[in-house]
Amino acid sequence: MKKVSIILPAYDEAGPLKKILPRLCALEREAEGRYTFEVVVVDDGSTDDTAQVAREGGARLVRHPYNIGNGAAVKSGIRAAGGDIVLLMDADGQHQPADVWRLLDALEGHAMAVGARRKGSHAGILRAMANGAYNRLASYVTSFRIPDLTSGFRAIQAPVARRFLYLLPNKFSYPTTLTLACLRTGLPVAYVPIDALKREGKSKIKMLKDGTRFFLIILKIATFFSPFRIFFPLSLLSFLLGAAYYLYTFLTQHRFTNMAMLLFVQAVMLFVLALISEQIAQLRFDRSEEDPRA
Repeated sequence: MKKVSIILPAYDEAGPLKKILPRLCALEREAEGRYTFEVVVVDDGSTDDTAQVAREGGARLVRHPYNIGNGAAVKSGIRAAGGDIVLLMDADGQHQPADVWRLLDALEGHAMAVGARRKGSHAGILRAMANGAYNRLASYVTSFRIPDLTSGFRAIQAPVARRFLYLLPNKFSYPTTLTLACLRTGLPVAYVPIDALKREGKSKIKMLKDGTRFFLIILKIATFFSPFRIFFPLSLLSFLLGAAYYLYTFLTQHRFTNMAMLLFVQAVMLFVLALISEQIAQLRFDRSEEDPRA
């Protein structure tokens, strides 16, 4: 029988926790001997009664002395988790405890199972458009269709979560990092369609600031695990621009310009950088620890 550690990073989420904790604590009665559960609430420096609500609700409490960030709270929860499976979910009431069973069923044979929000479950049109752009970029980087890159509702084998713990940022977008890390190292990921509810209270994600951070983290993880897919298109673009500019100047001025030469040299340098970076990434894989699913 496997033990599941449900981790809820919380910052001023006393209200939603009062509703969600009794439902999570009731999962053990519904498990029919298949799983045991522990609920870990990570209080990320809350200024309300989050810690008190967590204690009274039967959860195990981990506290930060001040607000560090959503990702830091997730990392503290993973470190404290004693289960074979780590199940991450938001503490703001968006995720439905009933969907926990669907994630656990989908996790069989996979390193991670993710709750993919159906169309209309995203908070706002702009947020949905941004998430769609992130999904397409991440799908290109991983060569795998990713229906929801930023979902915070996911179940992951505990050894896998600990293997990639050092990669997770302290702020938002830990889901992005976990997804790209798993897929680029060849670990199977399952997606389960879910309906996310409207969160209680105001979202702590800032569209411009955190959106830019998400994009930079995707590029960071992409170049960390699959640099060739980032640098080679840039090299090809530089070469094509150089060829087009050379053709234009040859037809109009009958000469080879310095700008064309610069673009060709840049294309060669980016191509060499892509090859070297890919070799370094491969060496990292060769030295990686034993299969965490074992």
